[in-house]
Amino acid sequence: MTAEQKTVFITGAAAGIGRATALNFARKGFTVGGFDIDEVGLKSLADEIDRLGATAIVGHLNVTDSDEMAQRIGEFANATGGRLDVLINNAGILRAGRFEEMDIGGHLKEIDINAKGVVNGLYAAFPYLRSTPNSVVVNLASASAIYGQAELANYSATKFFIRGITEALDIEWSRYGIRVIAMWPLFVQTAMTQTLKTGTTESLGIRLTAQDIADAIVAATEPSRLRRLIHQVHFPVGSQTKVMAVGSRFSPGWLTRLVNKRLAHS
Repeated sequence: MTAEQKTVFITGAAAGIGRATALNFARKGFTVGGFDIDEVGLKSLADEIDRLGATAIVGHLNVTDSDEMAQRIGEFANATGGRLDVLINNAGILRAGRFEEMDIGGHLKEIDINAKGVVNGLYAAFPYLRSTPNSVVVNLASASAIYGQAELANYSATKFFIRGITEALDIEWSRYGIRVIAMWPLFVQTAMTQTLKTGTTESLGIRLTAQDIADAIVAATEPSRLRRLIHQVHFPVGSQTKVMAVGSRFSPGWLTRLVNKRLAHS
């Protein structure tokens, strides 16, 4: 790769949002780092990126393993001359059901992947982000970080974590020229939601596609002059999320709770 060629590192890249995002950046000429536990999916992703004429660097990554995260990001940076323009913390899982009826091991696994996995990525990537001018971190949050969601309590809590760490690090890391932003989609049509059925999904449906989110991610990494001026940190994706996000700013707490209660049929 040339010194001017931009790079992106994506976790959970083998399928769904991660895969669509990897292909989007490949079409823009980025060197794409795609990492996942699904090595078969990664092989087909690398082949597809190669057909697009871009460079793919793929490999196994369990985001909950801080040592492996540091190793993979280090290997990627070595291959790109230390350049890391965009880090996308996409890997995550979603489990639905009544909190007390779900096993504790599953709850903790969801926290490990959705929250600890992001911390591992941020920590390992920081030196390379700092040395790359105008670098960007994209964290995958969710509309469930607007208000805690019934039947998705633990998942929703992990996305509140993403919201908080994004806001804090965008302030902390601004001194290094690093933007830290979060994407806020509602439910997305991926393998993760194929069997998902909650009161809220019955009320709102599952309308967004992985490509919708991938397109929004690319747009968010290249913000308009207005978005740069106001320093937008959170990026709602889809009309439903945008309405909910705006409404939550002006709605009193009791009303926001009532709306969410009714959407969840609780």
